[in-house]
Amino acid sequence: MAPKSPPTITASPRVISLLDKLHSQSQAQESTLSMYTFWIVYLLKSFFFGNFWSKKNDDYMRDKFIALEREKCEFIYLLARTIGARYIVEAGTSFGVSTTYLALAAGQNAHTQSARLEAKVIATEKEASKAAKARENWRIAGQEVEPWIKLLEGDLLETLPNELNNMDSIDMLLLDIWTPLALPTLQLLKPKLRPGAIVITDLTQIARGLYKELLDYIHDPKNGFRTMTTPFSGGLEMTVYLPEC
Repeated sequence: MAPKSPPTITASPRVISLLDKLHSQSQAQESTLSMYTFWIVYLLKSFFFGNFWSKKNDDYMRDKFIALEREKCEFIYLLARTIGARYIVEAGTSFGVSTTYLALAAGQNAHTQSARLEAKVIATEKEASKAAKARENWRIAGQEVEPWIKLLEGDLLETLPNELNNMDSIDMLLLDIWTPLALPTLQLLKPKLRPGAIVITDLTQIARGLYKELLDYIHDPKNGFRTMTTPFSGGLEMTVYLPEC
């Protein structure tokens, strides 16, 4: 009998159970005919008529997870642990699934130093109902997760600038938002990115056309980024900020 593989993340049974439940609920939503139809129509309209997002789309998505798949979440957790990330920004929190992984990593990185250090995941969410659900999920997760998160509710281009004044540097950025906001968010946060900071962007293969401005920017050497599209479902962009290279 082959030995059992060790778990990818370090977390209590309480947190593992919560994540299992949330991923299961998210997958159930993503598998519905309604969701497939929504994304196909959205991508086709965007291809022919340009990138857009309507109030009708907002209304439809208000109760949807739109969470990163488990494998992607585990990957960003390992990346955060590897680089010792303690200051992380997540643009687009939804119900707080990926945020939970980032908070686990940030908190564990803070505790593995010779002395307990500060750490914080700055999460952003525009929808009040989703923000409330995210807070409830983090409360259930408990002390491994909740104390390490600060949630900014509202338009991130308005809420993040004030928060940046309280941050010396950013170790990691997760871009999991409406595609037109991806580049403005990166440009807003770029002055705070430390050399070697990692930027993760979801669905850059399947939505490559919608991410054109962002991808053009990070592929331009003068902007200081090195990037590759990893072969996760839909494509997951892993970008490193290396301004001196």
